Amino acid sequence: MTVVGAPGGEEARRTLLRDVRLVGGGPAPVDALLDGGRVVALASGLAPDGAEVHDLDGRWLAPGLWDSHVHMDQWALVRRRLDLSGARSAAEAATLVGERLRSRPVEAGSSLVGYGFQDALWPDAPSRALLDSVAGDVPVVLVSNDLHSVWLDSAALARHGHADHPTGLLREQPAFDVSAAVSVVPDDLLDSWVDEAVDAAAARGVVGVVDLEMTLGLDRWARRVAGGTRGLRIRAGVYPRGLDTVVARGLRTGDVVPGTDGLVTTGPFKIITDGSLGTRTAWCHDPYPGLEGDPAARGLRIYETDELVGWLRRASSAGLVPAVHAIGDAANAQALDAFEQVGCAGSIEHAQLLDARDVERFARLGVVASVQPEHAMDDRDVADRYWAGRTGRAFAFESLVAAGVRLQLGSDAPVAPLDPWVAMAAAVSRSRDGREPWHPEQRVVASAALAASTGGRSTVEVDSVADLVVTELDPLAASDVELRGMPVSGTLLGGRWTHADL
Repeated sequence: MTVVGAPGGEEARRTLLRDVRLVGGGPAPVDALLDGGRVVALASGLAPDGAEVHDLDGRWLAPGLWDSHVHMDQWALVRRRLDLSGARSAAEAATLVGERLRSRPVEAGSSLVGYGFQDALWPDAPSRALLDSVAGDVPVVLVSNDLHSVWLDSAALARHGHADHPTGLLREQPAFDVSAAVSVVPDDLLDSWVDEAVDAAAARGVVGVVDLEMTLGLDRWARRVAGGTRGLRIRAGVYPRGLDTVVARGLRTGDVVPGTDGLVTTGPFKIITDGSLGTRTAWCHDPYPGLEGDPAARGLRIYETDELVGWLRRASSAGLVPAVHAIGDAANAQALDAFEQVGCAGSIEHAQLLDARDVERFARLGVVASVQPEHAMDDRDVADRYWAGRTGRAFAFESLVAAGVRLQLGSDAPVAPLDPWVAMAAAVSRSRDGREPWHPEQRVVASAALAASTGGRSTVEVDSVADLVVTELDPLAASDVELRGMPVSGTLLGGRWTHADL
């Protein structure tokens, strides 16, 4: 049977999964009976009793996977943009732009949009003149891999209101504004691309995502579900600009969005407090090497603490759980200060660079560390250069686990692929592409990585929701390479197949 993206409106059938091994539950095969969207029995030799039977031949069954931090629209768009991730210099990126324009010219009046450059370690600097030399009068917008900067040629700078900018490299809010402008496509087209991305996620065992797009997505997702996009559960985040709207509608974190059959719920209140490491705008206690004396040497602080406290208090009092973006150690300390003053729970998104004293505060305050392990693999060389001597407390996953902090794993797609197996592999191995593990003392065990990718569910149990993934290998015994390429045989959402290749 092959199913990709079960049609909208398909009801979950009474299903018997014959001969499966439960991840984390021992090697002996059992049968799993699913009914009403839940696991109703786990035992050997269960009678079908009218159920649709699937013999899984000893494959492994685990709770379905969640990606706790994605930008779903951006992920769908990036899958169609010029890939710049392999560029090792500004000149090389410009060459890729030139080659693309020669092989596939853009329509008159349109822009060429690329994604994925990382300039922190480039030997040369991005410049508008360099892009002008290959693009002529075609507007070119290149988005960095961390989304926190954009590189524009002169035509694009003029189009987006920055004609006099000296370098063409915009950072933080100006970059977000340009990225938002080039991301505007007709609703029906974007919805179709997102639907394809949902199917691709389901094919990797994903049953749900926390969507933290910067534009309010509740109604957008309701429209998509009504149109047949039913392959994932969606927790749609709320940013400050959308807070009044959501409060006026009486929605709290966890509330089901009407008309979505329970697939879309109101997500957390997301607020950004600093920049990123790759853009050298993460707010840190100490200056970045080589930037001493620069007013921006310690990165970008977006809010004073009393302002941040005000936002968290307002959101939490309305029933919205805060999710605070903090990457630098100073930003993380400020976020924890704000949580402590408000007295509410929530998460810190990224938690990349930590003061050792703040690790215990996560646990004491009940703040979740929502982390993206593949970023450690992407940023290890950047961290070694710009956070030299402190990288033992960068991406400090095991320190957090040992302190009793709850981890949630995600991708920040499109910054990393929307694939929880990739995140788990990075968390467990701290390695990629055959390189030596980076700070192996911060590796976590496979069971902790899996639980952090399933909402805390370590194994399949009776009366649990039938959000499940079927794999060819045991995730708890797989190697790094095997985890990254984990063969997924099937995914069920509330007992309904969203992907199957059995």
